[in-house]
Amino acid sequence: MMEHDMREKAKNAMRLILEAARYEVEEVDDPLDLSAVRDSTCLLVLCSNDKDLIGQFDKTNYSLMIDDHEMNCKKLLFTMEKEILTDNCIQWGVDEFVRYTGEAVLADILDRELSLDLTPTKAKKAAVTAAAAAKEEEPSGITIPHLPIKITEQAAIRTAGVQGVAKLRFIPHFLFHYTSSGEQVYKDRRIPFDADGWGAINAINGIRIDLDGKQIEETEIPNGADICDSHIRKDEASERIVVELIERLTQKVRIKQEKGDAIFYEEKILKPDRKNITIDSKQIYIPVWQIRGKKIVEVNAFTGELLSEPMDEGCEVF
Repeated sequence: MMEHDMREKAKNAMRLILEAARYEVEEVDDPLDLSAVRDSTCLLVLCSNDKDLIGQFDKTNYSLMIDDHEMNCKKLLFTMEKEILTDNCIQWGVDEFVRYTGEAVLADILDRELSLDLTPTKAKKAAVTAAAAAKEEEPSGITIPHLPIKITEQAAIRTAGVQGVAKLRFIPHFLFHYTSSGEQVYKDRRIPFDADGWGAINAINGIRIDLDGKQIEETEIPNGADICDSHIRKDEASERIVVELIERLTQKVRIKQEKGDAIFYEEKILKPDRKNITIDSKQIYIPVWQIRGKKIVEVNAFTGELLSEPMDEGCEVF
C-alpha cells in the first residue's frame, strides 16, 4: 500500500501536471485524491498501490453535477504496482509519472499548455496493436522524394502544446540550385555577379526556406499519410528565384568625377544578365505533423520546429 507521505507527494505532483494542462483541480474526499475539470471533461484521480481499492475505483462509474448538468467522469490512476491492470481507467505508472512531471515543469517555464494522453489504458493498447497490424499489412506503396521523418507523433504533440489528433502530411516544395556568372565594367569599376546556392520554395504558400537537399531520400512514405497538392507551378517558382537573385546581385555604383573646380557624382545601376543565371529545380516533400485540437498547429517532422502558417487544403489521402 502507498504510504501516506508518499501518496501526498504523488497527489501534489498530479495536481502540478493537471494544472499545467489547464485543468481546474480540487481535492476530494477519501478514498479518491483529486478532481480536475476542463471544459466538458472531468477527471477523478486516485494515487494508490492497493489492489482492492484500485479494483473498486476501476469498476465504479462516477459523475459530476455542474449547474444542473451531469458530466460522466474519466478515471485517472497512478500506481507503482506493475502487476495491476485496469479496464476502465487511464492508468499511469512510473514512466508516465516521471515524463509528465518533467514536462509540466517545462510547460510552466515556457508558459505553454501541457498536452496529456488521456486514452483509457485498455483502448490505448488495442489501438496500438491494431495500428501496428494495419501498418504491417497495408504498406502505402507510395514513394516520393522527401526529408526523413525524425520527430515522432507524441513528440510533435508535446511540441505543439495542444491536445488533439495528429496527422502526418507531406508538403510539396521546389528544391532549387542556382548559379550566376558574368560581370559588368563601368568606368574603372568591375562588378562581378558570381553566385551559387541552394534553397526551396513551399509550393502551397510560396514561403522560401534554406535547404540544401543533401538529406532528401526517395523512400516509401508511411501508410495513411497525406500528400498535399501544389498551388504554385514549377516555372513560377523558378521565375521568382531568378527575379530575387537579380535583385540581390544588383549594385548601385557611384563614381566621383572632377572637372576643373567642380566635383560631381555619377550613379549607375548594374544588374546581372538573365542569360548568365541558371536554375535547376525539382519537387520534393517535407513531412509535417498537423495537430487538430482547439486550434490547428503544425510541427516540422524533420526538424521539430513549429510552423507559423498551417496549410489546410489541397491534400490527397493515401
